[in-house]
Amino acid sequence: MRLSSFLVAYLFFCPVSLLLAQEIVSPNGHFAMRFSLDASGAPTYQLDFKDQPVIKSSRLGFDLINDSVDLQIGFRVLETDTTSQDETWNPVWGEESEIRNHYRELLVKLEQVSTERKLIIRFRLFDSGLGFRYEFPMQEAMGHFAIAEELTEFAMAGDHTAFWIPGDYDTQEYDYTESKLSEIRDLMESAITPNASQTPILETAVQTALMMKSEEGLYINIHEAALIDYAAMHLELNDEQMIFQSHLTPDAQGVKGYLYTPAQSPWRTVIVGESGTDILASRITYNLNEPSKIEDTSWIKPMKYGSLVGDDYRAKHLGVYR
Repeated sequence: MRLSSFLVAYLFFCPVSLLLAQEIVSPNGHFAMRFSLDASGAPTYQLDFKDQPVIKSSRLGFDLINDSVDLQIGFRVLETDTTSQDETWNPVWGEESEIRNHYRELLVKLEQVSTERKLIIRFRLFDSGLGFRYEFPMQEAMGHFAIAEELTEFAMAGDHTAFWIPGDYDTQEYDYTESKLSEIRDLMESAITPNASQTPILETAVQTALMMKSEEGLYINIHEAALIDYAAMHLELNDEQMIFQSHLTPDAQGVKGYLYTPAQSPWRTVIVGESGTDILASRITYNLNEPSKIEDTSWIKPMKYGSLVGDDYRAKHLGVYR
C-alpha cells in the first residue's frame, strides 16, 4: 500500500483523541515516560529524568520479510491501561537476600488500520529507569512472520561520552573505547585488535550493555532483559542525528527472527543515574527477567571456588589447598 493511502486510512479511522500522549511517572517521581502516535501513525516514546531529556521522541516498530506493509506506521490506539506493582522477591543467590520490584506500567494496545494486525507495547517505569517490550497477541491477521529488522530507536539528547565495544556477532573480546558518540565511526578501525574472531558488523554499530555519560553528568545504560527465543540486540548509531536503532543478530539467511503469535520480544532497558554506582545498584534487569522455573532451589549453595590451575600450583608448591 502506498504511504499516501496508508495515511488517509489512518487519519480517517483514528480518533484525534487517541493521538494525544499517554504518560506515566516513576514511583519516586523522578522519571516521566510519554507514548504517542506521530502524524503517520508510528508509535513513539520519550523519557525524561528530573525534567532532563534522556531519550527524545523515538520510533518503535518492525520491518517484516515478504510483507507489503511493515509494522511501522498507520496504527491507531485501541486501548491503554495503567497499573502499578510493589512487591519483593528472594533471589537464589546474589548481593541481596531480597529485591524490590516497584514500577508503574503503561500497556498500549494498537491496531494497524490497513491490515487489522494487533501489536501491544508494554512499558514499565522504575525508580532507576525504563523497560519496554513488544507483544504479539494471537490473531487471524498475523500468524507466522519473519523479522527483517526491529526498528526500536533510542534518540539521545546529546553527543554523550560512550564506553563501547564494536558490534560483532561472534565475540565480545574487545578492549573498551571511551569516546564521544560522534567519534565512534572514526575510531572503529583502531578498536580492532589482532584477534581472528573479531569481525565488526558496521562502522557505527556497538554492543550492549552500552554505558554513556552526558555533559550534565547523567549516566545512561542501554541493554536488554529476558532474551529468550529471540535475536540478541546490537545498536547502530545514526551519528548525524545521535539516534541509535536496534540491530538484531541475523541467521545465515539474514533473517532476524521467526515468530508465531502469541509471542513477545525481550525487554529493552534504559537505566539512568547520577553516578555510576546508581547503574550498578539498579535491579531493573533482575526484575524484568523471567522468574526461576526451578521450584526447589534448596540444593543451590553459594561457595568460594578457584581455578584448577591455581589449586594444582598451591598443592605442588605450597602443599595446601585453600
